[in-house]
Amino acid sequence: MRVFPLALLLLVPAAGCKSDRFTLKTQVETRLDAPPVSISAGYVKPVVVQPGESRVAILDVDGLILNTPFVGPLSVGENPVGLFREKLDAIACDRCVRAVVLRVNSPGGGVAACMQMRHDLEKFKERTRLPVVACLMDNATGGAYYIAAAADQIVAGPATVTGGVGVILNLYNLRDLMALANIIPQGIKSGDLTDIGTSARALTDDEKKLLQAMADEFHKQLIAGIKRARPAATDAANFDGRILTGTQAKDRGLVDVVGDLDDALASAAQACGCGGAGARPGVVMYRRGNDPARSVYAITPNVPLQGAGLFPSVPGIDRAKLPTFLSVWQPELTIEKLGGK
Repeated sequence: MRVFPLALLLLVPAAGCKSDRFTLKTQVETRLDAPPVSISAGYVKPVVVQPGESRVAILDVDGLILNTPFVGPLSVGENPVGLFREKLDAIACDRCVRAVVLRVNSPGGGVAACMQMRHDLEKFKERTRLPVVACLMDNATGGAYYIAAAADQIVAGPATVTGGVGVILNLYNLRDLMALANIIPQGIKSGDLTDIGTSARALTDDEKKLLQAMADEFHKQLIAGIKRARPAATDAANFDGRILTGTQAKDRGLVDVVGDLDDALASAAQACGCGGAGARPGVVMYRRGNDPARSVYAITPNVPLQGAGLFPSVPGIDRAKLPTFLSVWQPELTIEKLGGK
């Protein structure tokens, strides 16, 4: 019922503004049936956001990384794993692209999803032989850093938050809360561990050991992948889940250069031999028809379903979703990081 007045407000031009500047687009609609960015928008296509002699592609990784489509009320976006692969394929088919900048602004996400994206990036590098420079923006932690570690060079800003390499499984014991509402579980199961991780009771010691062993195994896989790509990052403190600034990460071997996106673009252009001193490389991004890009900072909305504005769609706290092993910097579960912010 609150949508209709807001829609009227959006249709009323402000005083002194020209009417031709007002165009309602999908991403600003608030109707409950508003489609996500990708619906009926076709395949991703190259969009030049910075003219120049050479062509460097920006491949963006923004927001929470989960292998699920971000669709529904108050949700905008699509499956980040599928979109990442589609953009990689589009870049591989573009003969004008000479290098890639992986622009990362994400707290991380599902371990399996991040591993798949890292695998796709490595296969892309093997297939195309294109140099890849990662640029860590505001936030590049957990699985997002794990993906970035596959790049040939990593650039981070002095105020970048990175690191956070760890694994967490969001489980909650809601037994007492359920009892307040007179909800009494009456599960029937075959197999003692069939309901492992249920919210209806506390974990047993044996269940904790099993889940801890899984988290440890996934953590070791993340660490091995990072060390394989960055052999200088051997300090165990790099992988205990702590977050770091860009300068701290450089001192620990997790980052090569402290700089900004322009520095990353220049490094990518130089790596492919098409960027002279002071030259400004041409930059292209890959977007759908209803997802415009007008600068190198343009992002695609990646906003998970907000659950009526109370809780994010993070597996674990959203009981409608299966709990997932995450590699994500997640200090506050009740506030979703929108677009990596």
